[in-house]
Amino acid sequence: MTNVHDFSAHLLTGEEVSLSRWRGRVLLIVNTASACGFTPQYAGLEDLYEEFGDDGLTVLGFPCNQFGQQEPGDGAQIADFCARNYRITFPMFQKIEVNGPDAHPLFQYLKKEKRGLLGTDSIKWNFTKFLVDRDGIPVTRFAPLAKPEELEEPIRKLL
Repeated sequence: MTNVHDFSAHLLTGEEVSLSRWRGRVLLIVNTASACGFTPQYAGLEDLYEEFGDDGLTVLGFPCNQFGQQEPGDGAQIADFCARNYRITFPMFQKIEVNGPDAHPLFQYLKKEKRGLLGTDSIKWNFTKFLVDRDGIPVTRFAPLAKPEELEEPIRKLL
């Protein structure tokens, strides 16, 4: 059976990693952007990672430039922005596409497993969030409007 641990992606450093690295941990997988109205959610995502990391939560950030060209930078610029503005310490990956024929296979899987509003599979905007259990199975999909602090209870249930 396929789960998120079957996929790999490149960190901002260029290193390719298997998501199996986080086997046994609850994952919050988010498509991010540096110049979006939802960008301040980075602070809340980092707070979740700090608060629940020792209990088994890992946040994984996947920058995407498909929505309003709101992630124009390269890996180094994204890393600098995240560190300087939001002190991000959770793993950040190289820029990917989440929709269309070139969508990253991880996001193709996530969208198929957890459809959006009215059963749509496309991601509508930056900061769509997927909560994944310790076995790598997607549990819930949250719209960009869902603030990170609103995810505390669903995260606690999986920890």
